Amino acid sequence: METRKIQTVGGGTYTVSLPKEWAESEGCTAGTTINLHTHIDGLLVIQTPESQTGARNRVTLEAGTEDPAEIEQLLRAAYAAGVESVVLEVPDGYTDDQLRAIERVTRNLTGVTVAEETETAVTVQTLLDAGEVSVRQSVRQLQFVALSMHRDAMAALTAGTTSDRWADRDEQADRLYAMIDRYFERGLARLDEIDALGLTRSELFSLWVTANELERVADHAERIGTIADRLDGQPAGTIVTALDDIARDVRTVVEDAVRIIIDDACVATARQTLAKRRAVRQRITDLDRQLFEAGDADYRLTRALDSLSRTAEHGGNIAEFGLRMAVRDGALADSATGTDDADTSGSAAETES
Repeated sequence: METRKIQTVGGGTYTVSLPKEWAESEGCTAGTTINLHTHIDGLLVIQTPESQTGARNRVTLEAGTEDPAEIEQLLRAAYAAGVESVVLEVPDGYTDDQLRAIERVTRNLTGVTVAEETETAVTVQTLLDAGEVSVRQSVRQLQFVALSMHRDAMAALTAGTTSDRWADRDEQADRLYAMIDRYFERGLARLDEIDALGLTRSELFSLWVTANELERVADHAERIGTIADRLDGQPAGTIVTALDDIARDVRTVVEDAVRIIIDDACVATARQTLAKRRAVRQRITDLDRQLFEAGDADYRLTRALDSLSRTAEHGGNIAEFGLRMAVRDGALADSATGTDDADTSGSAAETES
């Protein structure tokens, strides 16, 4: 790091000199136009126009005779990397399976479409505009989808209800996470993307971490639903009651943890959430032991309990991250001195429909 003194020129304009090594490496000379980015987190960043227009915006890939699954993987990787346009070239023409793989990607990723198609090349383009995207709202939607999946999965496990919407909602969760992941990646590489999203870098990172955990919550909800479909009969009444109570508390852990990140809930909420996670983790261990000692329970219930435990862990991970941010921002010290005036009476009980 270098330090420079701010000076004034005629009219009171402030100036500061640029490091010669940096200017030469970027091709800057007298008269070169540069861009100044002022960020909501207080930073001023200098950037040459050329550095903003790299090959990331458009890439050309030779698809050849590759497996359709590999083509789909390439397109998903390009989407996650923040690429705006991908040209897939196949000199000998596309197979029907390859075209179907491309269609799957355009259907399952937000804002992706086929912009141009010839016999030997397909251009896949992402039309998302960062200025019209709310990462915070997308995380809220991801939480809603993941927890609604979890609620229905537990109903299938304990009450034998059925639903044919598993695949659709799991795809919705994957689609939301993929979009958040894309903007996190673009935010790392493009300063103007951060500005368009209206977030500081630390806020974007917090939301991305939260989305990571919620995507895993959705995965475990799908796992519980799959277990429910394969269960031999329904569990005993006492087991059902215990499972329902545990599942309700697990969802509360996730909901309260997300509030810490999205709604800036107080430090006390984070502590309460972590305490609830410890308590529900112990209850899961006790019920698992009870099932083992009984000896007549379907082993698949143990796997469902494992997913419940892991769901609580993912919620706890979000809460732990919120505490870390509180330590960084000094909120933990404020709480210790009594300036945290938020309600510490605990989270409201979840209302089941």
